[in-house]
Amino acid sequence: MKEINDNKIAIYSRKSRFTGKGDSIGNQIELCKKEIFQKYPEIKEEDILIFEDEGYSGGNTNRPQFQEMMKQAKEHKFKALVCYKLDRISRNVGDFSDLIEDLDDFGIIFISVRENFDTKSPMGRAMMNIVSVFAQLERETIAERIRDNMYELAKTGRWLGGTTPTGYKSEKMQKITIDGKIRQMYKLSILPDEAETIKKIFEKFLEFNSLTKTETYLLNNGYKTKNGKEYTRFTIKGILTNPVYMVADKTAYDYFVNKQIELFSDETKFDGKCAIMAYNKTLQKPNKAIEKRDIEDWIISVGKHKGIISSTNWIKVQELLEQNNSKAYRKPKSNEALLSGLLICGNCGSYMRPKKTTRKNAKGDYIYDYLCELKEKSRRVQCDMNRPNGNTLDAMVVERIKELSAKPSAYIDDLKSAQKAIMDDRENFCDEIKRLEKELQDNNKAIKACFNSLPEAEEKGIKSLVLDEIKENQEKKTMLEQQLEELKRVSASNNLTSEEFDVLQQLLTSFAETFDGMDIEAKRIALRTFVQKVIWDGEYVHVYLFGSPEDDIESPDGLLSNREPLCEDSK
Repeated sequence: MKEINDNKIAIYSRKSRFTGKGDSIGNQIELCKKEIFQKYPEIKEEDILIFEDEGYSGGNTNRPQFQEMMKQAKEHKFKALVCYKLDRISRNVGDFSDLIEDLDDFGIIFISVRENFDTKSPMGRAMMNIVSVFAQLERETIAERIRDNMYELAKTGRWLGGTTPTGYKSEKMQKITIDGKIRQMYKLSILPDEAETIKKIFEKFLEFNSLTKTETYLLNNGYKTKNGKEYTRFTIKGILTNPVYMVADKTAYDYFVNKQIELFSDETKFDGKCAIMAYNKTLQKPNKAIEKRDIEDWIISVGKHKGIISSTNWIKVQELLEQNNSKAYRKPKSNEALLSGLLICGNCGSYMRPKKTTRKNAKGDYIYDYLCELKEKSRRVQCDMNRPNGNTLDAMVVERIKELSAKPSAYIDDLKSAQKAIMDDRENFCDEIKRLEKELQDNNKAIKACFNSLPEAEEKGIKSLVLDEIKENQEKKTMLEQQLEELKRVSASNNLTSEEFDVLQQLLTSFAETFDGMDIEAKRIALRTFVQKVIWDGEYVHVYLFGSPEDDIESPDGLLSNREPLCEDSK
């Protein structure tokens, strides 16, 4: 066990959101410092480590500064941990008990200022566990009260917030009273252009009875989502199954009753004047992906908004989707194709996937082609790249690597030359990474500030402006994260150690001898050790190797130049 640093004491503070009340993070820290100086007069200001999490719930311990604190605790960087109140650590009994157990294992004392407990005594540990039980009980009571309020709000048919469905916007209505408190009420209001898109999606699905064909139609006719992206089958299905578009009439009422779905509006409300509002459609758990609940668990009410799709058509779509699910069958993917996930269409940049044919080659193996995904989705409208013979193409790339295997030192020398050039430019890489990290940090602060200002913005009637700014910053955040990830990836992928050079050279030396005896998965892994991507331009094959100083690698004897009948009819 490492020796504990007796000169350091840690303070942890947390607040769900900024309020300016007396229990702000600043006040918590000052009170903790006062406690430390009383109990440990030898400790100086510079000996105190401060960890702050503002804007995070106490429901779990997935907070950046909390995790950093526990990392340093494990490394024995401090001898005691001080917090203002127990619930600043967590409102969950399990999390709190785990913390106390971990600190005990690390030999670190825990002190709570407000409750005046510390873990130096058995009584202190017992009392803290009792208090944490009541903290969790309070949290669960609050959660139950929130759920009850949600049920009451469902009866009003109001829009409860979140991302508005395509075809609608959120519109403020009169204030209403809930639990004796005045609440601002919102409803959905139709956006005509988007509503026409929704109508078209339902119309085309009823015409084609196919998500794929509907996707193709939208792609070829320039339809875009709210975020300006192409519609996918997943997005289309989400729209088709959303009852928010359905007119609330007698047909809709009977449908939900037959499905044994809980209705919070009586039959007289289903008069065809408004549309359906569905609540409790998803199950959200901390640190887990959102799950869609079964339709039987939904809470259905008549909303305040107008419907876009008739109940008859909406129900017909659900029946078709259920039929399609019951008879759905996916053909097994080709087990032979080696370049799946590596081969890219030189025309549009989409991946090319293997497509088996009924023909056989001279060896008796089934022939497979590589088909551009965009070409398939758009039915050749967006891309018309010809389909190369997959058996021949795979063999060409394998032979190229076998050629390198015959003279691995030349390739390794090229790698070392490229590595030297990269190392010479390493400082520029580091500076750019630091710049992006700083910009991302500033952007995160801007997003946090916007969220904190939402209550005040709502009072001033400028909430929509703040939400627009949040959306803009979120989009910028995504872009910065992608740039940073790519820069780090490029930097790391080209930064090989001397040991890695040796391993790579050994793999290359044995490649030609061992490759043919490998099973299909081992062959794919072996190829991906050297090949970064392969581009088919309709006539030539371009192989990009990891770390190569020349991106475009072509065989000296023209082996990778497709002058043989590589292409099959692309119909």
